Amino acid sequence: MCVAIKIENVNKSFGETVVLSNVNIEFEKGKVHGLIGRNGSGKTMLMKCICGFVPLSSGQIMINGKTLKKDFDMPKDIGVIIETPGFLPSYNAYKNLKFLADIQSKISKQEIYDSISRVGLDPKSKKHVGKYSLGMRQRLGLAQAIMEDPDILILDEPMNGLDKDGVADMRNYLLDLKASGKTILIASHSAEDIDVLCDTVHEMDKGVLTTIRSGKE
Repeated sequence: MCVAIKIENVNKSFGETVVLSNVNIEFEKGKVHGLIGRNGSGKTMLMKCICGFVPLSSGQIMINGKTLKKDFDMPKDIGVIIETPGFLPSYNAYKNLKFLADIQSKISKQEIYDSISRVGLDPKSKKHVGKYSLGMRQRLGLAQAIMEDPDILILDEPMNGLDKDGVADMRNYLLDLKASGKTILIASHSAEDIDVLCDTVHEMDKGVLTTIRSGKE
């Protein structure tokens, strides 16, 4: 098995509040891995730790064989949607993504346009993001996550705010990404999304991770 993300003995506490408790899991490359659990169970915190947004209390996380905070401070080959995507409300979709793309200067104007088009938005629209629906912001969040062609996607409730057609589009697109070799970690409250998309399923409860479906059957 080729491992994209390896989590070893990870703990996270805020004072006496335990948020993650001795989490151990390996996420295989090229598959979709689902996280389920109630609000406050630790799903989002685990994702934030994988992305390097929150320091661990103990343990380690390895991404593509390299150790987070030892070999690098922030993983560079990860696309992320965590919580509601935040954008500058007085700019259109292209300008928002252009600001973010300029940080690393890895992609062209056309690649930004292509990413916006792939998620069903008009890259040349002048409409300000502040006038977008929640579903449109989710689509733009995915465009941001994919625009630099990362190997790994970390997606926290990516279907949030999408209508029925939007959910179908998003599922199909995520399956296409999987077919192209991407590794996807997705948290969702939708049992149908998890069933349709995921090769493995893991449940978080009070910071403890349990494997529900290993993908090895």
